[in-house]
Amino acid sequence: MPLPSRRAVLAGAAATAALTAIPLTQGRSYAASTAAAEAGTYRWRNAVIGGTGFVTGVVFHPAEKGLAYARTDIGGAYRWDDRTGRWIPLIDHLGWDDWNLLGVEALAIDPARPNRLYLAVGTYAQSWASNGAILRSDDRGATWTRTDLSVKLGANEDGRGTGERLLVDPRDADTLWLGTRHDGLWKSTDRGATWAQATAFPATASSSGQGVTFLAAAGRTVYAGWGDGNGDSGTALYSTKDGAAWEAVPGQPSGEAAKVPQHAAYDCHTRDLYVSYANAPGPNNQSTGSVHKLATATGTWTEVTPVAPGGTTSDGSADTFGYGGLAVDARRPGTLVVSTNNRWADVDTLFRSTDGGRKWTSLKDTAVLDVSQTPYLKWGAEAKFGWWIQAVGIDPFDSRHIVYGTGATLFGTRDLVHWAPQIRGLEETAVNKLVSPPSGTAHLLSALGDIGGFYHDTLTASPAAGMSANPILGSTTGLDQAALKPSYVVRTGWSSSQNGAYSTDGGQSWTPFAAQPDIASSAPGPVAVSADGTTLLWALIHWSGTTYPTHRSTDNGATWTEVATAPKGATPVADPADPTRFYAYDTTTGTVHVSTDSGATFTAAATGLPSGDTQFRITPAPGRGGDLWLSAKWNGLFRSTDGGATFTKLSSCWGSYAIGFGKAATEGAYPAIYHVGSVVDFTAVYRSDDEAATWTRINDDAHQWGWIGQTITGDPRIYGRVYLGTNGRGIQYGDPS
Repeated sequence: MPLPSRRAVLAGAAATAALTAIPLTQGRSYAASTAAAEAGTYRWRNAVIGGTGFVTGVVFHPAEKGLAYARTDIGGAYRWDDRTGRWIPLIDHLGWDDWNLLGVEALAIDPARPNRLYLAVGTYAQSWASNGAILRSDDRGATWTRTDLSVKLGANEDGRGTGERLLVDPRDADTLWLGTRHDGLWKSTDRGATWAQATAFPATASSSGQGVTFLAAAGRTVYAGWGDGNGDSGTALYSTKDGAAWEAVPGQPSGEAAKVPQHAAYDCHTRDLYVSYANAPGPNNQSTGSVHKLATATGTWTEVTPVAPGGTTSDGSADTFGYGGLAVDARRPGTLVVSTNNRWADVDTLFRSTDGGRKWTSLKDTAVLDVSQTPYLKWGAEAKFGWWIQAVGIDPFDSRHIVYGTGATLFGTRDLVHWAPQIRGLEETAVNKLVSPPSGTAHLLSALGDIGGFYHDTLTASPAAGMSANPILGSTTGLDQAALKPSYVVRTGWSSSQNGAYSTDGGQSWTPFAAQPDIASSAPGPVAVSADGTTLLWALIHWSGTTYPTHRSTDNGATWTEVATAPKGATPVADPADPTRFYAYDTTTGTVHVSTDSGATFTAAATGLPSGDTQFRITPAPGRGGDLWLSAKWNGLFRSTDGGATFTKLSSCWGSYAIGFGKAATEGAYPAIYHVGSVVDFTAVYRSDDEAATWTRINDDAHQWGWIGQTITGDPRIYGRVYLGTNGRGIQYGDPS
């Protein structure tokens, strides 16, 4: 997925360890569904959109009909429940401290034991990220045992659609293999409880960060793809027959089109191993690729590439792409499906062969797409067959049931012609901001990563209008509603054309800004609108962190002027009661700046506040002028009741990451406060009905969703209703049950 929406670098999250060749840390056991909220049980559900993220792997179990698993790059793993026709999330129990484990690098099943499931988890392999872990389950992901690794994994890095990198050894169900990006191949002989590096594996270090791209069993032989292979520095495919000695596979393809092996699939009827290749790890930057077949009985290789990349399309564009997802039909010898990837000019497709790759049919050419249950997939035009197709599966009990993952959803067919998202229950969005209007049809407006945002006219179905349009935004960086005129809404974000728009009907329809600052196209930061809807302030911030002067408009974005006195990079915040007042928190100096002339000028007010983190933020209490709450992460929660002149630190909690407000418990009382913070010794979701004097935890240990510190808000019309933004598990909303 595009980096601007998913680059959350969380200070203090890194936990590094030296790599050794001795067994890794022994795991610990816990159940994912036992603990209840401290006081008052909440029911948590996803606001339905439908997929909304990169499905990087899908695996059908060969021994049980209707059992399948899917993995995502930042949003956990899921089990398919054939009875209800929906995906069940499996690792929502991972909490704040384990945010880096919500990305699933690989999954593995035991072909003979349907209850066994293994996950390799770890989102980033960067120095600031924690090490990866192995989760193992004997009950299909209902409960887990965890082993922390001494190496890093990269489920949201280049090459995340290759795989699987985790494998149960075909000779011994207690032996597991794990391919890593930077540290070679690892082996466990006790079902993942301890691990040691497989020192006999010929390749031990990766210069590209790909390392082992997949592990596949062909009979009793294990094959390993290597991402620094042909066309660069040598072998791309290794094998072992005994689990001890590894060797380069003789006669394997070479050259740029076979540089990075993507997937492998074994046809046990014909004893052929199929391998897809590209010249880059993907999902981006692939321009060529190929598909090859190894007759494992004779060692003979045959190229079976459906279409060679590099031609031209009907409009003269270069038809460049790689090959990605790959699956064989367990019921029909010689039948397989392979996907193209990064084919933007002519749109990606699935090729299907029934004769071992001699002839191919493009399934896109006869596809009838039905996205009526997920209208956003039209992207303001017509739905595409897919992009970033690197996960492909064929149901071993139904040859006509094929599924494939894209950058936004999971499509399925039962007849090879009619395709629709098979996505109920799977929500992967990274959420940037949420607004709950005090009136109107929708109780929720959203600003999201990668898929813009929505006017949620319902929470139980994908919004009927699709993504907020005119313009369609990739990732939305700013969303605000005029407190005294809630019909007026403004949003900003990444787009190939206009980067901002306003609405006069509460976010149902939009009008693009007639103009914008020159730098806005590459730095569309957050936006604020005055309480009466007459003034806009736009903070211009590049996703890399570079800041530019804030700009102001008083004519719906027709003209803009620089506000020289506003601190660069400070998110503007409008006072909800006084249209002339704005606030901006300079996190570099710990100073709050205040405007009393509708954002034309700012002057310094409170000083000496926490500094050093751009995610410290001010949130005004609704309907109350000058009542400001400052979330300063590990520095705690602060409050001002004098318009930012002074702030007092609250003693009821020691950490504050996001705060929002909803309907009061009793008429006329102070609004309910919803808080992602640390009241005791861990970070959780809390509610206060007494102005933060006391807190009640409202999530439980089964519902934690990793990093949840970006946005939270209550519903001003429904007491107890809260909307929570996650970084990979979509929009969660909770109600007292």
